[in-house]
Amino acid sequence: MNMNSLQPLSLSLWVVKLLASAMALAGLSTAHADLTETITRVKPSVVIVGTYAATNSPRFALRGTGFVVGNGNWAVTNAHVIPEPAEPDQEAKLVVQVRTEARGLTGQGDLNMRLAKVLDVDRVHDLALLQFDGAPVPRLTFRDSDLVREGQAVAFMGFPIGGVLGFSAVTHRGSVSSITPIALPIANAQQLNARTVASLRNGTFNILQLDATAYPGNSGGPLFDPESGDLVGVINMVFVKATKESVLSNPSGISYAIPSNFVQQLVQKNRPN
Repeated sequence: MNMNSLQPLSLSLWVVKLLASAMALAGLSTAHADLTETITRVKPSVVIVGTYAATNSPRFALRGTGFVVGNGNWAVTNAHVIPEPAEPDQEAKLVVQVRTEARGLTGQGDLNMRLAKVLDVDRVHDLALLQFDGAPVPRLTFRDSDLVREGQAVAFMGFPIGGVLGFSAVTHRGSVSSITPIALPIANAQQLNARTVASLRNGTFNILQLDATAYPGNSGGPLFDPESGDLVGVINMVFVKATKESVLSNPSGISYAIPSNFVQQLVQKNRPN
């Protein structure tokens, strides 16, 4: 065999591999560029949910994350983020903090506090719909969460660890590792509580399990498509984890999200006829 005849073939293979590597790097670069642009669009719609009382120290207490929907003066968060009427601090008012525009830089302005009230609560899916004062804020658009598939890339935004890292929204990227029912078999009657009973009575529903780590301050934050910014779910760090991981002595780093279709149902339910 003439060894020289193999040289063009080897060179061709080398060129193919080089081109494949370049295309892969270009695709990765494009994906990151898409997320960069998406963050810029999504960030103005993400709000801080908390309470404010002039006599408290600190005056503002962060309870979770939310995002704007509907008419631009509605926000959705987890129901467990909202203070219960029986909580002792009766002077504290429910507020959301939105980020105002600064010199045309989307999502880079100052935080502006708005008084809020609860319009509706969906206890079964741990969702709450709020209405806040002031000028409308850019809202997120919905994607049909029934179309979400395992392995799909996602991103989520919020204020992890209760604002310890500051009141600038933080974005994490991951994928949907599983789509799984939330209701688990109850080992004994002692594990039954009002929330579990309500879930069993209304039947099971699927939640999104993620391979990215979220923290308690992320509760109520949007899970969105990295390219379009469309909402596909709501991060949940208490309701779902308490149900899915109640048998674990050391909770895992798995994160969960409530599918966006339940958010859309809540919004449509409260729209004026």
